[in-house]
This record gives sequence, structure tokens and C-alpha cells, in this order.
Amino acid sequence: MTVTAVPITPLDLLCASGTSYFGTPSTPYVPGVQGVGTLPGGTPVWFATAAGMRPGDGAMASVVTVPPEDVVPLPGDVPPVLIAALGLSAVAAHQALHSAGGLAAGEQVIVLGAGGVVGQAAVQLARLAGARRVIAVTRAASSRAASPGADAVVPLLPGDGVDELAERLRPVLDGPADLVLDPVFGVPAAAALRVLRPGGRLVNLGSSAAPTAPIDSATLRGGSLRVIGYTNNGLSVAERAAALTEIAGHAAAGRLTVDHEIVPFGDVADAWERQAAGHATGRIVLTLI
Repeated sequence: MTVTAVPITPLDLLCASGTSYFGTPSTPYVPGVQGVGTLPGGTPVWFATAAGMRPGDGAMASVVTVPPEDVVPLPGDVPPVLIAALGLSAVAAHQALHSAGGLAAGEQVIVLGAGGVVGQAAVQLARLAGARRVIAVTRAASSRAASPGADAVVPLLPGDGVDELAERLRPVLDGPADLVLDPVFGVPAAAALRVLRPGGRLVNLGSSAAPTAPIDSATLRGGSLRVIGYTNNGLSVAERAAALTEIAGHAAAGRLTVDHEIVPFGDVADAWERQAAGHATGRIVLTLI
């Protein structure tokens, strides 16, 4: 197929650096674990690769060959760059909310790391799923990015401890929260557990804040809370395709977006360095056409 747009994702950076749990990749290889392109007949598609995880090349090329099961047809009116920006990050948000978290209409949701791509998508997807109230938690500098679809934005401040963040969460909640989507772990996760209702759930799908969290046994046991781990690697091909199809429909209708930056493929070296250093404006998407 002909490649249209490719995001530079955290997984690409981890695989290429040899720091992912897949280990050091066989080199040389072309990175890019996902992308958007067109089939020879002109059908727009999203596709996945195993670049950096298994031998073989990825999406950062003008033409790629992908097994049919890793190709998902897209609506003709969907913006290809936006789908590339959403991609597997939006799939993670969708599945963590629904399959892992069991989100029900009328529940109150806290989204940690709401300034990131996963968090931005989760805020909007929770609202689309009928959450009665969505609270976004993000670093103060990213609060603008977290606002679409959120009822309130709570800043994560430098030096915050569990008690400080929990106390800022309580006034903006309408009673205890039902579900926390957590791509960051660390102090934010421990604070969010303090404001969950009895039997509430926290779904963890990342550790961008810290690899460990100061969670106390009394909070877990006292509220009979559930902490659930999630990874896209546990999805079947059919589950991933169904989630992407729903995400593409929302994007085509203007109901779902994330901050992203469009960069011509010729500038890939600079773009890669900026994405790795956290200096990009949202998700960088490389365009090849």
C-alpha cells in the first residue's frame, strides 16, 4: 500500500532505543508501528506493523506490505492525519474505558495525564460514552489541551504529594468518582484512589509519571477498590479493528480530536528528536503525500 501519514509514537521511540520490553531490535529496520495509507484501489486504511518488536520494517516508508489482518478500512471522509495521530493511543483510551474499566453511562470519570494523546482521547471518549462528569488532571502547562469535553481541569503541580492532589480533586467532583483512567501512575494514581467510591476502579495503562506509586493498603482495602492493568497487546485483531472503526467514525464526524503537529517526511530527523525530548506540540505526524 501507499503510505499517507505516520505518527511518531512512544512505542516507536522505545523500540528504536532498545528500551522497550521487547528488547533491542534487529537492525537495520524501518520504524513505525502504525500508519495510514491507501490500497492500490484507493481505499483509505489504517494499518499496524511489528517494527521493533519482531524482525521486519515498519510504516515510515513510502510503500509498505502488511498482512491483511493488520489493515482496517477507513471511512472515505476521515482526515488521514488525524487518524494517524489518534491511532493506537485512542484505541488504548477506548478499550481501557470500556473493556477494562467497564464504563457505564452516568458514571463519573477522572482522566489522569489528560494533556497527552491517550488522556485527550479518553476525556472525549468518556463524554461520548455518557459519563455524567469528566475530570481532567494534567500538568498546568498542558491544561488547555485537556479541556475539550472535560467538566473541570485539575492541575498537577510540581512537588504535589498524594494528599495535596486528592484535596484539589474533591471539590470539583460530584461525589466520589466511579472510574479512573491512568496512563501516568505515581502520585496522581495514588491520589485518585483516595477519591474513588467503594468498589471503584482504576485502570492503569502507563507509567509516564513514575514506575511505582505510593498506594497504601488501607485505601485499597477500605474501599474494596480495583486496580486493573491494561495493554493494547492483549487485544485480538477483531477487537482492535472494532475500536479503530468506532474511533474513525467519531473523528470523521468531528467528535474526536487530539493535538497533533504535521511534519513533512523530509524533516523526520528533527521531528524524531523533538518528539523524544517532549518538545513537540502534541503527537507528530509525518506526511508522505
